[in-house]
Amino acid sequence: MNKSKINALISLLDDTDTEVINTVTDNLFKQGIEIIPQLEKVWESTLDERLQERLENVIHNIQFDTTKKNLKAWCDSGFEYVLEGAGYLAQFQFPEIDMNTLDSEIDKIKDDIWLEIGSNLTALEKVRILNYVIYDLHKYMRNTNNFYSPQNSFINQVIETKKGNPISLAIIYMSVAYKLKMPVFGVNLPKNFILAYKDEYNQHDSRNESEDTLFYINPYNKGAVLGKREIDYFIKQQNLQYDKSYYTTCTNKDIIIRLINNLILSYKKLGFKDKIERLLELSKVL
Repeated sequence: MNKSKINALISLLDDTDTEVINTVTDNLFKQGIEIIPQLEKVWESTLDERLQERLENVIHNIQFDTTKKNLKAWCDSGFEYVLEGAGYLAQFQFPEIDMNTLDSEIDKIKDDIWLEIGSNLTALEKVRILNYVIYDLHKYMRNTNNFYSPQNSFINQVIETKKGNPISLAIIYMSVAYKLKMPVFGVNLPKNFILAYKDEYNQHDSRNESEDTLFYINPYNKGAVLGKREIDYFIKQQNLQYDKSYYTTCTNKDIIIRLINNLILSYKKLGFKDKIERLLELSKVL
């Protein structure tokens, strides 16, 4: 649809007939994300608050629909790169996010690491280099002052502020490891989120997945290396019932679902019911 036809539709948003408004809104929604700049331009140029509100509703609905489609496409394609899923989820709140910009930030960290990592290094030696570059050189850290803030779960905000919660810092860590072709995967531990460094040579032969794990990594504690005994102690300390999933890796899709649940918890504390409803919709997409 050309610009003049879209402008003609927009002019009808000022109508008093509810049926006309619904039809026009529907038609604009179907045009997709390409018309948002045109809608925003009209929003900026009008002083009519009612028209502005209706334009905002159309814009938000288009942006939310785009987020759903992007997440579904990521899921359908095999959810291989976790940063991509986290970026699409962040578009829920920050629709202007450029995915290439997020990826380039991960590349900067990767570029500072890969020259230092040789094939002769052990897994532990490689992790020490990752930890130094991510936490000491690039200054990523846990956000203890505002733990439940939604910004800790939006990956663009984490990259911008260098602060996050256990799962968002794990996503940064995993994304760098993915770029370096290192076998680092998420472990869905309750009340925390850790990573498993897999034995890249034996993981396909073992019948017990936990035996394929060389060690665990705590991205919320500057990449501290953990053994199974530390996981046992944490589970006991938190009064959790034993579950095999606390020791084995989860999928990237599971990670994004957990990220959504974190956001739902954050918005419950803030009382934003409309955001919770939309996040539940996104969860259903996955």
